[in-house]
This record gives sequence, structure tokens and C-alpha cells, in this order.
Amino acid sequence: MRHRLATVSAAALLCLAGATGVAEASPTSLYAPSAMVFTVAQGDAATGTVLRATVLSCAYTAEGTHPAPRAACDALNATGGQFNSLLAAPDQNRACPRHYDPVTITANGVWRGSHVAWKHTFSNACVMSATLNGNVLYAF
Repeated sequence: MRHRLATVSAAALLCLAGATGVAEASPTSLYAPSAMVFTVAQGDAATGTVLRATVLSCAYTAEGTHPAPRAACDALNATGGQFNSLLAAPDQNRACPRHYDPVTITANGVWRGSHVAWKHTFSNACVMSATLNGNVLYAF
């Protein structure tokens, strides 16, 4: 019973604070913060060995271990949640070997309040580089 009274009391105080002119906190963004982990792994997603990983937080400021967090947050926002849009047509001016030595990239975490678990496997590192073509999200 005490718990319910405390809840009602807190709600009543909040209403009073609004009625008496106490400033209320308002969000600085329409979207929830984003916090992601990006990896590059040798092999497929299930059994691959992580070669590189970085953390990116796009809350009110861009932070993390990513070497260019502001540019990476901008690139992440440009996807509009469609992570396959990171995969451009491979650069046709770049010759890559046709051997199979898989490389998998992943994006895991929270993007604008929604859970993300995305991965893509390339046939080899050259094809990955030609396809991502300098995309800042995986430039670490």
C-alpha cells in the first residue's frame, strides 16, 4: 500500500510542478540515442574471428572508440535504419581476386531506440573494400 501512495504522491508533485511554473526537461532530439558496435571479422558471422571492432555513441554528442565519431554518426543517420544501403555497387575500376576468403561486417546495438543486429559477408577483403568504397562507418 505504501508503494502505491508514493507513486501517487510523486505523480501529484509532478502535476504541481507543472502548474507552478517549474521548468520541465524537454528532449533535444526526436529520436532516442544510438549506441552501436561495428566489427570486421575474418570468416562468416557465426565462426569468424573479429579482426577489428569499434564503439559508436550518437546521443547528444558523437563519442566512442571510432576514429571519426561525428562523421560516423552522420553516416549512420544517413542509412535511415536501412543498413543494406551501406552496400553500394562495387567499384568497377578496382580488380579483386576471385578467391573465397570471407570477411563479415556487423552492426549491433541500438539505433534510434530500436535494437539492431545486422551483418553482411563479402567473398574477400578486396570485395569488401571495393563495395564499402570508403564508407566512414567501417573505416577503423
